Amino acid sequence: MLFNSINFLFYFPIVVLLYFVVPKKIRYLWLLAASYFFYMCWNAKYALLLLYSTAITYFSRLLIDQCDKNNQSDKKKIFVGLSFALNLSVLFLFKYFDFAIDNINVILTKCNLELLTPGFDLLLPVGISFYIFQALSYTMDVYRKEIYVERNFLKYALFVSFFQS
Repeated sequence: MLFNSINFLFYFPIVVLLYFVVPKKIRYLWLLAASYFFYMCWNAKYALLLLYSTAITYFSRLLIDQCDKNNQSDKKKIFVGLSFALNLSVLFLFKYFDFAIDNINVILTKCNLELLTPGFDLLLPVGISFYIFQALSYTMDVYRKEIYVERNFLKYALFVSFFQS
């Protein structure tokens, strides 16, 4: 479903209407479900990537916060690095892996060496760069102590996924 589709024209008012019907305490759960449904309308499998990125950055920020409390700046840097490495590796796989393999093959051909196997034929998930960089920016804000750490995983998942596309 796209923002400029007829389906979204009906979907959005229903989500908003039900948002005001749902009790205030659990409205974030409704928006989280609506956001994941919206993302899964395009390709349900890729909601797992969204969940993966959300989980990695959520737990890394909890560990970063724990390091702050225990005054362990070296470990804090390790957790930030791991969060970035794991998230950016997913982004690299989907956006740049085929490009990298093609370029390596060009270089190997010019050196009369054997070509690498062709890359994967992966469909690029919608919004992958946006939600990965959004999650990583939150990680950096926590690392720099510019914002508090969200302890509720579902509220954080809503922050990352809110009508992602």
